[in-house]
Amino acid sequence: MPYTAYTMNQHIHVNGSRLYYETVGFGQAVVLLHGFTLDTRMWDDQFWPLAQQFRVIRYDMRGFGRLDVPTGEPYSHVADLAELLDSLGIVQVHLVGLSKGGAVAIDFALTHPGRVLSLVLVDTVLGGFDWSAEGSARDGLVWQRAREGGVVAAKESWLTHPLFAPAMRQPAVAARLKQMIGDYSGWHFVNDNPEMGLARPSASRLSELAIPVLAIVGELDLPDFQRITNFISEQVPQARRVVMPGVGHMANMEAPEAVLKLISAFYEEVQLL
Repeated sequence: MPYTAYTMNQHIHVNGSRLYYETVGFGQAVVLLHGFTLDTRMWDDQFWPLAQQFRVIRYDMRGFGRLDVPTGEPYSHVADLAELLDSLGIVQVHLVGLSKGGAVAIDFALTHPGRVLSLVLVDTVLGGFDWSAEGSARDGLVWQRAREGGVVAAKESWLTHPLFAPAMRQPAVAARLKQMIGDYSGWHFVNDNPEMGLARPSASRLSELAIPVLAIVGELDLPDFQRITNFISEQVPQARRVVMPGVGHMANMEAPEAVLKLISAFYEEVQLL
């Protein structure tokens, strides 16, 4: 099969940190960006199928999966991604990101507009977007548990977050999430994160995105993520919003084939632009 022709799993050093990545296939480059506390494995259902037509890259962002935790020095996920692409000789790319990965994808597209051909944002976070009081309080509970009981207590609270409730109703998906979060170092729960954002947050700059954007959100995802997706569809000139019925925050794991079809159809449209 054509997507088995080129594969590589390895570590490289970017911006003073060790980064783990996997790449497979030929053609235009597609990078898959994972969510907070997760890693490359969350894309298992899309990684190989997309590689039938594209060169697909997935990697563990700094502090997650097989990647080193931050050292305390300021760092940028955008800069890490740029150096990874440079190391692989990739000039332009399609970015696909879920939740935290979507926020990184947006920030990268605004920082390097000439390098991004399209964005697929799944239940995305958005830098500079005002979180609801309810959402902030529930997130804050995880860090409160971390202060009281350390990483173990924080992970227990995180796994019971309403964010994951729809996914947890699928035993196979629940098992995968528990495995990834169990393997996560928990560093962000018990350390001050020196991650650098954009000087002007992305929420105030979405109109600058002059590329096709597919914004997917699960019907059962939390209200904040519904609001973010609505806002993106209103602010980005070439954005299209899709609500997936019966699906929550982890759309690509809860309904993998449906998400793959949406991405594939979107790429067919992009090729015609």
